[in-house]
Amino acid sequence: MSRQCMITGKKRMVGNNRSHARNATRRTFEVNLQDTSMYSEILKREIKVRVSAHGQRIVDHNGGIDAFVTKIAKTKLHPKLRPIKAEVEKKQAVAA
Repeated sequence: MSRQCMITGKKRMVGNNRSHARNATRRTFEVNLQDTSMYSEILKREIKVRVSAHGQRIVDHNGGIDAFVTKIAKTKLHPKLRPIKAEVEKKQAVAA
């Protein structure tokens, strides 16, 4: 499983540690990823996602996972969220 946020696409970055003598040693900057479940009110079930702390705030700001996946274009979504988008849009079409 890659260390990448499913919402924002944030990944590990690389850089240098610098000592007082300005020696450079390579290091990685990890993303604050959380394995969480977000409740879909339309599908009436939990959806497991791997998101960063910032990604969780984005989903909350957009009104939940349902509103987020319907708002974002399919090509910009993480491949694991694309079937969720299709299910949500199908249920919305049936309900309307």
